[in-house]
Amino acid sequence: MIEKRDFYINGQWVAPAAPNDFEVIDPSTEAPCAVISLGDAADTNAAVAAAKTALPGWMATPVEERIALVEKLIEVYESRTEDLAQAMSVEMGAPIDMARTQQAGAGSWHLRNFIKAAKAFSFDAPLGDHAPNDRIIHEAVGVAALITPWNWPMNQVTLKVGAAAIAGCTMVLKPSEQSPLNAMIFAEMMDEAGFPAGVFNLVNGDGTGVGTQLSSHPDVDMVSFTGSTRAGTAISKAAADTLKKVHLELGGKGANVIFDDADEKAVKRGVLHMMNNTGQSCNAPSRMLVQKGIYDKAVEEAAAVANKVEVGPASSEGRHIGPVVNELQWGKIQDLIQKGIDEGARLVAGGTGRPDGLNQGFYVKPTVFADVNNQMTIAREEIFGPVLSIIPFESEEDAIEIANDTPYGLTNYVQTQDPARANRMARKLRAGMIEMNGKSRSAGSPFGGMKQSGNGREGGSWGIEDFLEVKAVGGWADE
Repeated sequence: MIEKRDFYINGQWVAPAAPNDFEVIDPSTEAPCAVISLGDAADTNAAVAAAKTALPGWMATPVEERIALVEKLIEVYESRTEDLAQAMSVEMGAPIDMARTQQAGAGSWHLRNFIKAAKAFSFDAPLGDHAPNDRIIHEAVGVAALITPWNWPMNQVTLKVGAAAIAGCTMVLKPSEQSPLNAMIFAEMMDEAGFPAGVFNLVNGDGTGVGTQLSSHPDVDMVSFTGSTRAGTAISKAAADTLKKVHLELGGKGANVIFDDADEKAVKRGVLHMMNNTGQSCNAPSRMLVQKGIYDKAVEEAAAVANKVEVGPASSEGRHIGPVVNELQWGKIQDLIQKGIDEGARLVAGGTGRPDGLNQGFYVKPTVFADVNNQMTIAREEIFGPVLSIIPFESEEDAIEIANDTPYGLTNYVQTQDPARANRMARKLRAGMIEMNGKSRSAGSPFGGMKQSGNGREGGSWGIEDFLEVKAVGGWADE
């Protein structure tokens, strides 16, 4: 069992002000895998003070030097990829092969894309040819609180830290207490890369403690949060008194619209995408909308695909899904599966309880419901587990109405061989991201949603912009 209690504040590892033990549970075994300490207000204040002190010097550091440090961070990151993968596998249940490729790989991917975006970004430029003495300067927002989730830990840490560092912000990271070990390794990497003291700080804690303290802290200029819509609402309220900038990447209930001319792999692709990371992704295509002409065939295929998805321990190599993160999530998912049955949805794969042969660990059966209508609980709530709801539709207009009838607006998916229809759907679907015919978004594309899926964007130039203020200068004098 790993035991590490210290926080990373002002360039060094320091003991918490008042140790408050918290056991990190391995979801594959239900046994403790680490003991950390949750911070209190004194730890939060120390980290914010360090970031505030470091801010003027870091803002004044030429952007080329900030970029060079992020490039050095990538080198260090790649040398620690296996450490990160092992940590994420044991603490949040990502199968080790998936942890090495998708989970750990996401971090270096985002950092490289930030480097490319930063080198093309105009941080300081004239307003335009019509106003040669007007200047537009992009400068750091200030001290940024970064609050990250347990489901894609390094994905979210690097999306926030990489952008904030390039923008010139100093930061305090509070990772999820459910998956803190990878973030502590990342703090070691920031130190090895040579970031100045106070630029990056880490304090472990829970949402009601350190999370709320950061959100309401008068010396924090910005909060960047990824997590549930409920928590995002609480953070917004806590931040309101100080009018700080708040960036939110929240939940989703993605619609995957499959028309009768979809390619032959569309249904299988949709099911496997839903089951990836054990369904614990905010952009999961959890509502499969199928045109009635192919509905029965699609239901049969979806059930067959789900029944072939293997479930097993995160430590085992191979292509399978692992457990969900903890007992609380497991219980919530079980209740929602039962709710689907009670409300009349047709269970065609999976169901309640653990898969056969897995009596310990927070394992969930890959589950598919057919004959779902969009008012059922399983179609309205984000389940955050391997549970797919299939909903029939008649026409393009019907599909748009069903897809948009949700409080969320993160990612929707369209499967059709008609280019004009695909483009019409992309324009009419109310979501921050649309992916069509299995084509994922490219490097540098922004990640984020609308409605109750949040605000702001992460990744590429848009991610850097979120950590910048715009300063307009009139009467700029050539030096």
